[in-house]
Amino acid sequence: MNVFIETERLILREFAADDVDNLVELDSDPQVVHFITNGEPTPREEVERDYIPAYLDYYRRTPGFGFWAVVEKSSGEFLGWFHFRPGEGHPADEPELGYRLRRSAWGKGYAVEGSRALIDRGFADLGVTRVLAETMAVHTASRRVMEKSGLRLLRTFHADWPVHIPGDEYGDVEYGLTYGEWRAQR
Repeated sequence: MNVFIETERLILREFAADDVDNLVELDSDPQVVHFITNGEPTPREEVERDYIPAYLDYYRRTPGFGFWAVVEKSSGEFLGWFHFRPGEGHPADEPELGYRLRRSAWGKGYAVEGSRALIDRGFADLGVTRVLAETMAVHTASRRVMEKSGLRLLRTFHADWPVHIPGDEYGDVEYGLTYGEWRAQR
């Protein structure tokens, strides 16, 4: 197992080709993907053909950035993933933070723990100048994770989503944290 980050309760590791079942199971829970696909599961073929190859390619193309499988230390259970990667339309030193966890992991502080670890690593070791994160305006749980991770609300905007999700008429929100703000929080 290629460990990227270890926290008090979590291991964030590189994805492997044999993580297909983990991703298919994660994206099969309608509540987990509600704010992404309105509950539609991701087909196994798409995980095999698109997701896993893209995740593995990140490690080669942009060392230190990409998608990270998250495992609970005490049980060894796959809990989901985090991403910390250059955001679309943003400079390479302004990565986007994201996460998707199993329902069994919700409400335990894992999303904040993993997010803070990635943010710290980005600023301390990877030369990051700003971290960004986005979610639907109505996705209050994700917004709380961003806030507890030290990010602040930057703007509300309207993205063009391929799938209608209840609440999308309220738009999306972008949160961010600069290197200077991170230093001041420490």
